[in-house]
Amino acid sequence: MTRPAARPRPSILFVLTDDHAAHAISAYGSRVNSTPSIDRVGAEGARLDAMYCTNSICTPSRASILTGTYSHVNGACSIYSQFDYRVRTFPEVLQERGYRTALYGKWHLGTAEKATPRGFEDWKVFPDQGDYVDPVMYGPGGQERIRGYATDIITAQATSFLDELGADDPFCLLVHHKAPHRPWVPHPRHEHLYEVGTILEPETIGDDHEGRSDAVRQVRMTLDDLTEHDVKEPVPEELRGEERLRERSAWKYQRYMRDYLRTVQAVDDSVATLLDWLEEHDRAEDTIVVYTSDQGFFLGDHGWFDKRLMFDESLTMPFLVRWPGQIPAGTEVEAMATNVDIAATLLEACGVEPAALPAQQGRSLLPWLRGESVEDWPDAVYYRYWEHDEPAHHAPAHYGIRTRTHKLIHYYNDGLGSPGSSDAVWPAQWELYDLVADPAELTNVAEDPAYAGIRAELEAQLARLQADVGDAPYAGPDTPRLDWSV
Repeated sequence: MTRPAARPRPSILFVLTDDHAAHAISAYGSRVNSTPSIDRVGAEGARLDAMYCTNSICTPSRASILTGTYSHVNGACSIYSQFDYRVRTFPEVLQERGYRTALYGKWHLGTAEKATPRGFEDWKVFPDQGDYVDPVMYGPGGQERIRGYATDIITAQATSFLDELGADDPFCLLVHHKAPHRPWVPHPRHEHLYEVGTILEPETIGDDHEGRSDAVRQVRMTLDDLTEHDVKEPVPEELRGEERLRERSAWKYQRYMRDYLRTVQAVDDSVATLLDWLEEHDRAEDTIVVYTSDQGFFLGDHGWFDKRLMFDESLTMPFLVRWPGQIPAGTEVEAMATNVDIAATLLEACGVEPAALPAQQGRSLLPWLRGESVEDWPDAVYYRYWEHDEPAHHAPAHYGIRTRTHKLIHYYNDGLGSPGSSDAVWPAQWELYDLVADPAELTNVAEDPAYAGIRAELEAQLARLQADVGDAPYAGPDTPRLDWSV
């Protein structure tokens, strides 16, 4: 059979999941599950091992991915905000250059009724988080309830869009799964997987948080904070009481992880379907396939679930990308990168000049993906979580810097009280971790005299990096805030 001529422009299939931790992907060495179809993307292309989010929460990360900008630039600093639509996105740019564009699944950048996705010829998105079963979705034609399982529905919508393309149409298709976001409702076809009692616990599940900042010690993200709605059954009477905390946490962990991993399995099924479609329609060679998540997630690590904090399990994003003929199979990229770099990478791959996305702050990863090195590439990443006194998880606002060897975090904390208190306020505090000697981040050495010089260097580097991205240090409770109601 004669192979069709190469198309002049590559297409993009961008699969974004919600809260899928890298350490729940077997390509990243998962000890708890297997994801063969997701792994295939990296095996046939590249795996990035140091990809980090700049704000570990859904709305801000999605805004950064689309715009290539930090939260203080795109306006989406929290889950209570939507990004500033004056900041352009990479799908808008590609649509203007003749790409067929579509988005299906989770949007979460403002309610769909008031924040219509832009830059897409077709879109169907959930209101807010959406439901796993029989979800309501909004699209250009209005609202409808669609029967079925969310992951499968999104996949069917994506393949329907692909079926309608012309054989040579360049496309940019965003497949935004709800899974594996809380409350972790699996499809019945996976009910035989990951049975309770079979899932390995992380080594840090018993972390007592000794030596951490006061604000971190009181977050409401422990395994014991998981609700009956999360674990799908009441805690047995014999596991109740403070003296049974460790056993109860282990009991909840097994049920939480069972359902989390089962929802991931449906995503792996989806990736298989999409990859098969590309092969069957001779579109695999000229399509850039990306698999990533909006942030990481605590899978019992440090005794927590959820994200937000700057510990690596939350900070690290999986990022697997395949582009046959351009990215050598089995490429492993160790360069430090962030979600802000994604838009620049995809636009360069499509031959679009950087000026087309004028606000973008990222740099293209394409040289690294092609096996080249970049001498002036950054050796540190900047992170900022903005939500003061977040009510459900009580996670502290903070910013920090991660280098290859160390991590410095500043919890500025004004206005953040202890649980159940309306007037207690933690003082501003620091955490410092030696990632070489302490890769699990168990020992805060911020006040250790032996690290005084390193801390001073990191504080100076943090200030420079913050200035480089155009952010400003917190200056007290009267510091002007962005208007998150935009």
